[in-house]
Amino acid sequence: MENQKIIKQLSIEDAQKEIDIWIKSIGVRYFNELTNLGILMEEVGELSRLMVRKYGEQSFKQSDQGKEIEDELADVLWVLMCIANQTGVNLNEALQKNFEKKTKRDANRHVENEKLKMKN
Repeated sequence: MENQKIIKQLSIEDAQKEIDIWIKSIGVRYFNELTNLGILMEEVGELSRLMVRKYGEQSFKQSDQGKEIEDELADVLWVLMCIANQTGVNLNEALQKNFEKKTKRDANRHVENEKLKMKN
């Protein structure tokens, strides 16, 4: 194997556990919930800036060089999982419940929306 990365597949639950282990061993401790909320907003802002530059009409700045959308998405997910860990939320269960809620609510809503129908 020449310089190949081994990508570990993580479930949402496993990722939450891995982040908890990392925070407690390498990160020393969690920032408090409000600090993490601020960090989450900052990370979403960084993701937004890159998306606007890549897919929107703004041009890249020198400070954007080397930044990748995938890294910014991972930063958002990381902090989101930290907040979930701190507040006792199992994101796997929460996501399952959210799917059920959306399915029940949107079962016909989108297919009946004229704006979403394919145009010929």
